[in-house]
Amino acid sequence: MTRQVREVMSPGAAAVEPMASLTDVARLMREKDIGEVLVAYDCDLFGVITDRDIVVRALGRDLDPAAITAGHLCTHPPLAVVSADDTTDHAAELMREFAIRRIPVVEHGGCPVGMLSLGDLAVLDEPGSALAEISGAPPNH
Repeated sequence: MTRQVREVMSPGAAAVEPMASLTDVARLMREKDIGEVLVAYDCDLFGVITDRDIVVRALGRDLDPAAITAGHLCTHPPLAVVSADDTTDHAAELMREFAIRRIPVVEHGGCPVGMLSLGDLAVLDEPGSALAEISGAPPNH
């Protein structure tokens, strides 16, 4: 069944400004139990940064997470974005094309309003799948 992204997305995605340190980004990820943070100036989506980016692209190169900014390390521009009015089929196609697990959701004009993950799609479309069960499990801090 085709749905609009707005029916499935997690609203209110976490965001930081490009000058935020990676330490601040990692703390936000821990507090919110998330793996991706948007990098934005007010309503202008600049990029995305993942927990894997921090580990592989910063810590793996011995960079100081207190000295490196989100704007320096993030994927800029994001590989793909969707509108809340787009279909989940379109979002899944973009995720497949760019091999990404999460995709920012923006309003017209580019203002970020949420995030859509593979887990969000699995919970609705394949509720008995391992991915759906993992996605629906409580956090394990």
